[in-house]
Amino acid sequence: MRQELLDKLLPITAEEQSLLDGSPNVQQNLYTRGRDFVVDSGKMLENGKLIDIRPHTRFAHFPKHRHNYIEIVYMCSGQTTHIINGTTQLVLTEGDLLFLTPHASQEILPAGLHDIAINFIVLPQFFDAAFAMMDDENVLREFLVDILRQDSSSAGYIHFRVADILPVQNLIENMIWSLLNHQANRRRINQATMGLLFLQLLNYTDKINQNEPDSYEQNLVFSALRYIEENYRTATLTELAARNNQSVYYFSKLIKKHTGSTYKELLQTKRFNKAVELLRTTKLSVSDIISYVGYDNSSYFYRIFKEKFHMSPKDYRDCKNTPPVLY
Repeated sequence: MRQELLDKLLPITAEEQSLLDGSPNVQQNLYTRGRDFVVDSGKMLENGKLIDIRPHTRFAHFPKHRHNYIEIVYMCSGQTTHIINGTTQLVLTEGDLLFLTPHASQEILPAGLHDIAINFIVLPQFFDAAFAMMDDENVLREFLVDILRQDSSSAGYIHFRVADILPVQNLIENMIWSLLNHQANRRRINQATMGLLFLQLLNYTDKINQNEPDSYEQNLVFSALRYIEENYRTATLTELAARNNQSVYYFSKLIKKHTGSTYKELLQTKRFNKAVELLRTTKLSVSDIISYVGYDNSSYFYRIFKEKFHMSPKDYRDCKNTPPVLY
């Protein structure tokens, strides 16, 4: 991280000074209004704000807690040790990025002076503009949306090891700079920057920490979705499983468990979303579009298309109020 930003984040806060002076615990009343330790966005954000940042409190054990917002932790320097959901211990090192949903619990071991982490406090609606920047037909996007929309079937966190990915680092530092310096128009700028960050992270799902038990399956699913995005015209479950050294049966169950859809359904959604995009934006013939998206059976395509959109591809193209894509 740039030294200019580190210099702003290094000074000891009043809360940290009280800990150094002998206060035994984190002051929970600074974070929550209730008995349960749920860090409250009402305490963390000024009225009307959708996003803000605060440095992680050093010099003390931060007890097990949850958040009623989405937290993004960025490790600026040094390292911090986190215990997620009571069982998974992970160490964030410089440049790491951790997304936590509200149903994930977190505990943090004491950090030293130069172990500087930034906590982004983000309300879910802040992400609306960011998600709008991503392609509608991107199944990877939908999986990420589901995770950040508090789907309790997921592990509740994603840990990206992206210290060596320059565009990711630059985008995060841009947001920190904007929020620290109260830049004019910062909400729109930061929403756009968050959208660019998500677009970059979708290119680096291989950087998700695979050593964590909760993330291993999630990372395989990201691999599957990325494979569909990049190879939908010729993709097969057999090839996907072989690429990841897994059995077809295991991969099929894994995809259904984490996405709620079968591999066939995900591939079909991607192909049909691409088809309707081409119907809307090109003059390609329907038969050429069918071939382009990977189908060699036009009768099957027409039948499924009518089931999904209640009209023929030609009527869909001619319709002024075009139905939405499938997602």
